[in-house]
Amino acid sequence: MKLYYLAKKVSRLKQISSRFSMAVHILSMISLDPLYSTGDRIARSINSNPVVIRRIMAQLKKAGYIDTKPGVAGASLLISPEKCTLLNIFQAVESVDGNQLFKIHKDTDPNCSVGMNIESILLPQFSNAQKAMEQELASVTLAQIVEQLRIKANAK
Repeated sequence: MKLYYLAKKVSRLKQISSRFSMAVHILSMISLDPLYSTGDRIARSINSNPVVIRRIMAQLKKAGYIDTKPGVAGASLLISPEKCTLLNIFQAVESVDGNQLFKIHKDTDPNCSVGMNIESILLPQFSNAQKAMEQELASVTLAQIVEQLRIKANAK
């Protein structure tokens, strides 16, 4: 019975939105075949609403990663896949308040030993976890993702 309640709690944890993985998907498609990478084609590949894809593409355009032209099919990369990391892509499409992935609750009871100390205890732990994630994402480039996609496509 305990396992059931634990599973229910874990299933309620918030995740980073799928915008990040969709953005990597979009940039990978554009890198592989710019002329074929229309918003509608990308939406079919991702199996998502074209409006969602256009919004993410607008974020990538605003970040200076892609260019699209009205009435012209496809999109083009404005960045080198070798220099673009997963961290760059994450930062372009995910909004993180104050550059902090983890939020700490505020207004705790200053007369409670836990309330007065929890933030100072958790802050370095959360900061270290975020740094580890950022280091991992910074170690992978779009070019590496695209190369892995090519290898998998050729293996079929």
